[in-house]
Formats: sequence, C-alpha cells, structure tokens
Amino acid sequence: MGRGKVEMKRIDNKLSRQATFHKRRRGLLKKAQELAVLCDAHLGVLVFSSTGELYDYCSPHTSWSELIQRYKGITNAQLQGTNRDDDQKLLEDIARLKRERDHLVASHRMMTGEDMPCSTTKEELADLEQKLECALGKVREMKDKFLNQQLEESRHKVSILEEKNSLMRHVMNHDEQPRAVVEAELMAPMMLPASAFGSFFPEAEEEGLSTSLQLWPQQLPDVQDPSLQ
Repeated sequence: MGRGKVEMKRIDNKLSRQATFHKRRRGLLKKAQELAVLCDAHLGVLVFSSTGELYDYCSPHTSWSELIQRYKGITNAQLQGTNRDDDQKLLEDIARLKRERDHLVASHRMMTGEDMPCSTTKEELADLEQKLECALGKVREMKDKFLNQQLEESRHKVSILEEKNSLMRHVMNHDEQPRAVVEAELMAPMMLPASAFGSFFPEAEEEGLSTSLQLWPQQLPDVQDPSLQ
C-alpha cells in the first residue's frame, strides 16, 4: 500500500516536527551533493532550524565567498538594467506629457484669441466661432439647470413652511379653551376649599384664601327655635 499524500502545513507536534526536519534536511543536502557532483554545478545550501542550528553545503569546486560575489554581480546587473529601463520609460512619458501640455496651451490661447496667427483663414475663424458658440450654449444649459435646481429647492422649502403654518393655524383655531383656562382647570384640584371636605376653617378666610366657590354664607343667620322659648 503506497504512502498517503502529506498535507503541506506546519506540524503541530514538536517531536514529529523535529524528526521530519532532520530527515528532510539530510535528503536536501544529499540531493544538493548529487547535483554538484553529477552535473558539475556550483551551488550552496543554507538551512537554519527552528532552534537556530545551521546546516550548510557548498560544492567542492567553489567557495561561499565566490558564490556570494557571483550572486551579487548578477543581481546588481539585473537591478541596474531594470532601473535603466524604468528611467528611459519615465523620460519618454515626461516628454509625451510636455508635448500634450504645449498643444493644449496653444489651443486654449487660440480659442481665447490671445495667440491668433496672422495666417488664419476665414474658414478657420468660422470654425472657431462655431466652437465658441457651442461651448457657450453648453455653459448656458448648465447654468439654467443649476438655477432650476435652486428654484425647486426653494419651492420645496416654501411648501414645508406653508404646511407648518397651516398646521399651527388649525391647532389654534380648533382650540376650544384658552391656555389660561386650561391651566386654571388643571390647578383647580390643588386649591379645593376646606368646606368641600365637610368642615369650615375661618383662618383660611382671614388669610385671604376666599377665591374658591362658597356653597353657603360665611355667617349663619340667627334662627330662634319656638320650642326653646
């Protein structure tokens, strides 16, 4: 039965991870040695473990310093070539943008009549006049659109204010009792006369608290009982 496919992810178990590292590290260095001997290749392999241990291999017909110098020389040449190409492209883009800018400036000055050449023909002037009229029409159209938009917004605001005024007028016209009367009615339970509770307090009359409704006179008339005579 063949081996199952190993999933390429970090091994969580520390012992299994170390065992797999040492096994595959030996295989990697062995393959590098075979490649150097069989194919006469100049190569170097550097491996650092998770604990910081260094394992390396360098082909027998070269050294690490030579490999590093060759690597730096090749990569620097590639970077310089890339930078040179990028600089050349950047200069070409700058020159193209300058030409476009000069053309736009000349067209603008010609449209405004500031730099009109003497050799301009009648047809060119008529064409320029037509272009200016077309541009003026577009400007007026945008202006009218902007003014109409402002007018619609103003009408909408006026409509909202009219609705608010109408609502307030409706509330005031259908209010059956004035505010003062309503407040007095609300405060009435708090100012009931003492006589409403079946007793009479003359000191309340002395203090001037006689604004409540009186159900009988303050002093009872003298009544003579015939039976007492």
